[in-house]
Amino acid sequence: MAATHDAFTTGKDDGDLRRRNIQTHEKANGGMVYKIEAEDTKKLQKKSNLVAFLDEWEFVIAPLIFTALAFFTRMWRIGLSPIVTWDEAHFGKFGSHYLKREFYFDVHPPLGKMLVGLSGYIAGYNGSFEFKSGERYPEELNYTSMRVFNAFFGAVCIPLAYFTARELNFKRPTVWLVTLMVLCENSYATISRFILLDSMLLCFTFTTTLCWARFHRLQKESFSPEWFFWLFLTGLSIGCVCSVKWVGLFCTALVGLYTVEDLWNKFGDLKMPKVELASHVAARVVGLIVVPMLVYMFSFYLHFLILENSGPGDAQMSSLFQANLRGTEVGKNSPLEVAYGSKATLKNMGYGGGLLHSHVQTYPEGSNQQQVTCYHHKDANNDWFFYPNRDHMDFNPETADVKLVANNDVIRLIHAQTGRNLHSHTVPAPVTKADNEVSCYGNTTIGDDKDHWTIEVVNDAVSSDYSKIRTLTTAFRLRHTVLGCYLRAGNVNLPQWGFKQIETTCVKENKPKDVYTHWNVEAHWNDKLPPGEAKNYKSPFLRDFIHLNVAMMTSNNALVPDPDKQDDLASQYWQWPILNVGLRMCSWDDNTVKYFLLGNPIVYWGSTASLGAIALLILWYLIRWQRGYEELSQHDIDFIHYSAIYPVVGWFLHYLPFVAMARVTYVHHYYPALYFAILSAGFVMDWTTQKLGRRVRWSVYILLYAAVIGLFVLFKDIVFGMQGSHQQWRYLKWFDSWRIVDQ
Repeated sequence: MAATHDAFTTGKDDGDLRRRNIQTHEKANGGMVYKIEAEDTKKLQKKSNLVAFLDEWEFVIAPLIFTALAFFTRMWRIGLSPIVTWDEAHFGKFGSHYLKREFYFDVHPPLGKMLVGLSGYIAGYNGSFEFKSGERYPEELNYTSMRVFNAFFGAVCIPLAYFTARELNFKRPTVWLVTLMVLCENSYATISRFILLDSMLLCFTFTTTLCWARFHRLQKESFSPEWFFWLFLTGLSIGCVCSVKWVGLFCTALVGLYTVEDLWNKFGDLKMPKVELASHVAARVVGLIVVPMLVYMFSFYLHFLILENSGPGDAQMSSLFQANLRGTEVGKNSPLEVAYGSKATLKNMGYGGGLLHSHVQTYPEGSNQQQVTCYHHKDANNDWFFYPNRDHMDFNPETADVKLVANNDVIRLIHAQTGRNLHSHTVPAPVTKADNEVSCYGNTTIGDDKDHWTIEVVNDAVSSDYSKIRTLTTAFRLRHTVLGCYLRAGNVNLPQWGFKQIETTCVKENKPKDVYTHWNVEAHWNDKLPPGEAKNYKSPFLRDFIHLNVAMMTSNNALVPDPDKQDDLASQYWQWPILNVGLRMCSWDDNTVKYFLLGNPIVYWGSTASLGAIALLILWYLIRWQRGYEELSQHDIDFIHYSAIYPVVGWFLHYLPFVAMARVTYVHHYYPALYFAILSAGFVMDWTTQKLGRRVRWSVYILLYAAVIGLFVLFKDIVFGMQGSHQQWRYLKWFDSWRIVDQ
C-alpha cells in the first residue's frame, strides 16, 4: 500500500537541485569539483537511503505506536466504575436477551446488540442481570470484559484514521495530526469505554471511509483483484455500519454520491467501450448495493434465529411470527375457527401494529366516551367477545349452539373488561380529525346500530376458503355497517392523556390494500371448540424482515421530546460543533465514579473552523478561475475534490439530518460527523502549510500536536473517571453550559 503514496513525504527531495548546482560549479572550476561531487553524492545517497528506510518503517511503526496508545486510552481503568452507566441500561439488557434467546424490540438494527451479547457470552455472563440504570453490577458478572470488548472497536478507530489519512494523500505531519486528533478526542475515548453501540458505529464508519478512499486510489486499476477486493470490503463495511445503527445510511449516501459521480464521468468518456461501462455499473451494483443488503438482511436472519423464545418485544411482530416462538401464549391451544361467544385479541396487521385495546379512561373531548386504542403490551384490556348484532338480542354464549363467524357477517365486539361495545359515530377522531372517532359505548343490552361492524375477509395465509375467520391466518377488515368507514390503527400516537398509545379511528376512504385496516385474531379462547395446531404455519422471513424494519422506523420517529418532561441530558444540534454542551453519564454524587461526555476543545473548534475554511478556499479558487487564473494543477484539483470536498459532504450528510429531524437528540449523535470534520481539518493544515519551509512546517505541527495531547491530558479525568467530590474539577468548567460541576 505504501508504494501508492507519492505525496506521503516530508517535502520535496532537494537531491536533483543539488546535483545541478554541482554540475554548474564543475563547469566553472574544472576538475577540482570531482572530489566534491563524489563526497556529496555519497552523502546524498546515504540521506536518500535513510529517507527510504524511514518511509518504509514509518508505515509499520507509526500505526503500531498509535494503536498501542489507543488501547491504553480506551481501556485504562475501564472497570473502575462498578455501576450500570448511562445507556448500558439499554444495550446491556439487549445483550441479555440474546443470551436468554428472548425476542425483544428496539429501534436499532441488531448487529451491534448481537455483538454486545457475544461480549457477554465471552465473559461467561448468563443473561440474568436486569441492567437497571445506576445499579451495581453483581460479583458474578464480568462487566469489565464486556466493556473491553466494546473498547476494542474504539481503539481500532485510531489505526483506521491513520491509514485513511494516508489514502487521502496527506503528508506525514498531517497524517500524524489526524491520527492524534482521533486518539486524543476525549469524547471518543469516553464513549468507547462502556457497553454501548457507539464504538461499533464509529469503527464501521471509519472502515467504510477507509475502504472508499482506498477504492478511489485504485480507479486506474479497474477490475484488478485488489480493486475488486476493496470494492467488496466497501460494501461489507456499508452493510455492517447500517446493521449497527441507521445513522450508517449517511455514510452509505457519501459512497453513493461518489459512485454516481464516478459512473457519470465514465459515461462521458467516449473512448470507454460500452461493455466496460456496463461492467463498471454491474460491479458497483453488486458490490455497493447487493453485498450491503445481504449483510443487513443476514444480521436480521441471525436475529430471528437466535431469539427463538417469547420475550417482551413479541407484540411488535405479526401474530403468525409470535405463534412460532417458544413459550408463547399466542396460538397456544387456540381453536382455529372463531365462533360467536369466543373471546379473542385482535391484532392490527400494519407494520408495527398493536392489539385492539380499551380502558376505563374516556376521551377528554369529542364524545367523552371510553377510549379505544392500539397497544403493544399484552394485558386483559386487549380481550374482546364476538357477539351477534342487535337482531339477536337473545344470544347467550353459555347455552347457544356453536355458530362460526363468517365473511360478511354483521357482528358486535364487546370489551371483556368493561362490557362496552366497540362503537363509532360522526364525531371527529382526537388527532386525525378527518377520521371518525372510535369509542366503547353501552353494554350487552344498551346500545344502537352504530355498534355494528361488518366483517370483510381480505385473505388467508393457509387457505383459499375465505368464508370463515381463522385464528392467526385470516386477515379481515371491519367496516362500520352504518357509516361505511373502516376500523384503522395507523402510526399516530395519542397525547399523554391517551398514554401515548396508538390512535384507532374509523377511516372514511375505502382502501382495501391499506394494511392498517387489516386485522387478525391473535389469541382465541372458546371451550366449545377443539384446540388447533397453529404452530404448523410458518411466517416467511422476508415478510418478518420488512415488518420489523417498518416497526423500527415508526418507533424511531416517535422518539420526540416530551414537552411535559425535562430531559437534562438532551441537547440541540447547534450546540455540538461549537462544543457548547457536554453530557453527564451517571449520578453526580460524591460516592459515584463520574464520567462526562465532552470533546477535546481544539479538536472540536479546529475541525468546525476548517469546514468554513474549506468553503472560503473553494470560493477563492472559483473566483480566480473565473478571472482566468490557472494556478491549480490537475493533481491539486483532485486533491481538493476528494480530500476536502468529500469529507465536508460527509460531515453535512451526518449532521444535517439531526437538524431536520424532530426526535430527541444528544451529543453522541454528532460523533460520526465529527470524524469527517477532523479529516477536513487535516486537509486545511496540509494545504495551508505546503509552501512553508520544512522546519517552519514541522514547528507548526509540533505546536498542534502538543495542544491536542495537552488538552486531552488536561481533561483526562472526565475520560478515566472522576472520584470524590466533583468540585475538584471546577477548573475544567470553562463555560456555564459545561455541567462538570454544579454551581
